[in-house]
Amino acid sequence: MKCKLCGGTAVINMHQHRLSLCGEHFLQWVPVQVARAIKKYRMFGPDERILVAVSGGKDSLALWDILLGLGYHADGLHINLGVGNGYSAESQARAEAFAAARPGAALRVVDLAREYGAGIPELARMRRGRKACSLCGMVKRHIMNQAACSGGYDAIATGHNLDDEVAVLLQNTLRWSVSYLARQAPVLPGEPGLARKVKPLVRLRERETAAYALVRGIDYIYDECPHAEGATTLFYKEILSQLETRSRGTKEMFYLGLLDAREQQGAFRSDDEKVEMHPCARCGQPTTAPGLCAFCRLWAGGTKDTQGEV
Repeated sequence: MKCKLCGGTAVINMHQHRLSLCGEHFLQWVPVQVARAIKKYRMFGPDERILVAVSGGKDSLALWDILLGLGYHADGLHINLGVGNGYSAESQARAEAFAAARPGAALRVVDLAREYGAGIPELARMRRGRKACSLCGMVKRHIMNQAACSGGYDAIATGHNLDDEVAVLLQNTLRWSVSYLARQAPVLPGEPGLARKVKPLVRLRERETAAYALVRGIDYIYDECPHAEGATTLFYKEILSQLETRSRGTKEMFYLGLLDAREQQGAFRSDDEKVEMHPCARCGQPTTAPGLCAFCRLWAGGTKDTQGEV
């Protein structure tokens, strides 16, 4: 397999693009795709400050590396969730090593157990009936928003890739979760108290971000979170990969079709579903729940925390 641009040995063949590239040209191609996505979806401007959610995995570290390479002011935020079997410790170590190797790359670490009293496994045991993954998502959203707003950042960037997005899209479509379909996009606009959220890797596949990290020499944690075993999204990814094998470009067609249906055809509009929000009585972040937000109720041990998630 040869590079289509120089004839050298290719490191990746991207069937959906009919493009094979060597390491050098692949490392040039990926940032161009990210820059185009940032511009196309108007994620942020060159002078805005970006907070990158850094897990220690391939996608988030690749994203941080790309944004720094493109010249953006991008700082990292790592949340140590207290997951056992060495997973959280190794994840934090990868994030810290990445930042240490790049002058000017600032990383903030929030240790959930140290700062709030319990990690995700302990929270799941305390809040019986809530799955660890559900708690994890809510906790991360709260802490990321808090860090972005208090730090004066213009946007939170996450490493969601195309495979992540189409898996969630399939799940929401099968369930006809219209409210979620209306919100799934490369950019979730900010509002008072809630930072803008962006997904610059949304046009890249998971194998492409993994290849970028490997060719670039980024040391990331390979293992999946122990709590992700048997996750529904992994099942949907398998289904979509089978569809892709039979019909190349299915993932792009599915995801871009959603964006076109909503933006050009007005599908899944939720303009009439404005939700009234107010500051949480404890942390001040916007919530739809009376009194405390879902995050604060976790630590207060109060009523069942199923509403008001940020």
